[in-house]
Amino acid sequence: MTHDHDLVLRPTEAQTAAALAPPAGRNGGDLVVETLEGLGATTIFGLPGQHALGMFDALRRSQLDYVGLRVENNAGFAADAYGRITGQAAPLLLSTGPGALMSLAALQEAAAASAPVLAIGSQVPTAGLGGGRHGYLHELRDQQASFRDIVKSVHTVRTASQIPSAIAAAWESALTAPHGPVWIEIPQDVLLAETTLPVVTAMDATPDEVVPRPELTAVAAHLLSNASRPVIIAGGGVVRSDAAGKLLALAEKIDAPVVTTFGGKGAFPWEHPLSLQSWLEDRHTTDFLEAADVLLVVGSGLGELSSNYHTFAPRGRVVQIEADLGKLESNHAGLGIHADARLALSALLETVEAREDATAADAVRDVLAKVRDRIRSQDLTLEQRVLASVREALPDTAPSFWDMTILAYWAWSAFDARHPNTMHSAQGAGGLGYGFPAALGAAAADRTRPVLAVSGDGGAMYSIAELATARQYDLPVTWLIVDDGGYGILREYMTDTFGEATATELSRPDFVALAESFGVPATRTSVETLTEDLEKAFAEPGPSVVVLPALLRMFAPTHV
Repeated sequence: MTHDHDLVLRPTEAQTAAALAPPAGRNGGDLVVETLEGLGATTIFGLPGQHALGMFDALRRSQLDYVGLRVENNAGFAADAYGRITGQAAPLLLSTGPGALMSLAALQEAAAASAPVLAIGSQVPTAGLGGGRHGYLHELRDQQASFRDIVKSVHTVRTASQIPSAIAAAWESALTAPHGPVWIEIPQDVLLAETTLPVVTAMDATPDEVVPRPELTAVAAHLLSNASRPVIIAGGGVVRSDAAGKLLALAEKIDAPVVTTFGGKGAFPWEHPLSLQSWLEDRHTTDFLEAADVLLVVGSGLGELSSNYHTFAPRGRVVQIEADLGKLESNHAGLGIHADARLALSALLETVEAREDATAADAVRDVLAKVRDRIRSQDLTLEQRVLASVREALPDTAPSFWDMTILAYWAWSAFDARHPNTMHSAQGAGGLGYGFPAALGAAAADRTRPVLAVSGDGGAMYSIAELATARQYDLPVTWLIVDDGGYGILREYMTDTFGEATATELSRPDFVALAESFGVPATRTSVETLTEDLEKAFAEPGPSVVVLPALLRMFAPTHV
C-alpha cells in the first residue's frame, strides 16, 4: 500500500539528477538566497559589507529584487514597512558589527509594531566565534546578544548545511502571531566557501496558529451577550491579523462602540455610527471606556499611548485577546485569551448572542461632540486644516507613513485611515527617522499606487540620504516635510515643563534645493496650496518632495 507521504518525499528522476550535479560556482551565499526564494521571498533590503559579500554576490544569480538603502537603520525601516504592507517576512541583509548594530532601532520598532522582518547578518570567520578577542574587523564579543533583547528569536549558523533550516525556522518564527523581527547570523567563511550542496528548492515554513482556548471564548461570549454597556478597543493586532471584517461584524452583532488604538488605525470604519474613532488621548473617551461593564480589548496591550498615559482605570470586566503573551494582562487584570485576533474574533462571532442597544450610537455621538468641543476651544484651526488637506489629497487606498512629528501626533487621534493597513507610524518604539525609508519599503511592495511619507525637519535629516535610494529605484513616494526649524514636539514639552526649551532649535538645509540635487522634484508649499501640491505630486511617477514651512501646536493633554 502506498501512503501519501511516501509520494511527497520520493524525488523524481529529474530532481535526483539535479541534486547529484548542482551547478558549479555556488557558495554559502547562494544557499541563503535560494532558501529565501524557496520560502517565497521576492524582494530583499539591505546594505553590503565586507563580511556579507557572499550573500550579495549570490543575489546576481537569483531572481530576487534588491533594494539597497544608504543606512542600515533605514533599510530596517523599509523592511518593516514591506512586512506590514504584505504580511510576508521581509529579508534584510546586513554586515557584521557596525552594520548590524546600525539596524537595532529599526528592529526595535518592528518588534513593537509586530512587523515580520527577517534580518540576516554576517559574522566574523568561524574561528573567531566564541568570545575570544581575535582582532577581526567588526568583531564583537557576542554579536547576537545585542539582538536577543529585541527580536523574537536568534538563529546561528556554523556550517553551510545549516543555512536552509536556520532561515526556515526564522521565517516561521517571524510569521507566527504576533509577527516580529528575527535575527540570523552566518560567518563570513561559511558564506564565501564553495558548496556542492544541492540547489535549495521549495521550503515549508508554515507558521503556527495561535488558537484561542474554547472555554475562554465561551466565557467571553457570555459576558458580551449579557453586558449592558460593552465597548471594544481594537489595536494593531486586528490590522496585523487581517481581522477588520470580523471586528465590524462582532461590533454590529452586539451593538458595541469601538475605539481604535493608534496602531489599530483603519481597523474599524471611521464614520460608522459605533465608531469612537481614535481619540484615546482625551479624557472624554477615557471616561467612556472606564464606564463599560464589559471591555473587549483585541490586539492591544493597553500600553502608555493606548491608556491615556496609564490614567485609564477600567471599572468593568476586561476581556483581553492578545497574541503576545508578554502583553496579556500586563497592565490590567481580566479574562486573558492568548490568541490571534482573527481566530478569537471568529470564535466569538460563532458563539456570542446578538444584542440590541438603541442608545449606543447616541452615546458615541455624545463623546465625539465633547471631544470636538474641547479641541475647538484651543484655537487649533491651522493644525486641523493641514491634516484635512493631507486627507483630501491622499487617495483612499494609498498607504501613509508618519515620523515622530507633531502632525503625526495629530494624525494618531484625528486622521481617518479609511482602509485597514494603510496608516503606519513609529509609535511602537518612538524613534525618529521612520517615515521616509518606511514609505520606500511600502512602495517597493506595490509600485502601482502612490505612498505618502510625513516628517518634521528634524526627523527628515535622519533620512536625507535615502533620496538617492528613491531616485535610483524610481519609487513613487511623496515626502511631506513640515519645517518648523527644530524638534517641534520636544520644544513644546520643554517649554511646558521648564518654561524654556534647550537643544531643540536646528539649522537645516534648503530642502527643496537639496531634493532637486538628488534629481527628485520638490515644491515649497503653503497651507493654502497644500492639497493641490500634494495631489500634483501623487499624480506624477517616481519620488517627490513637498516642503511646508509651518509651526504647528499640539492639542492640550488630558492626562496631566
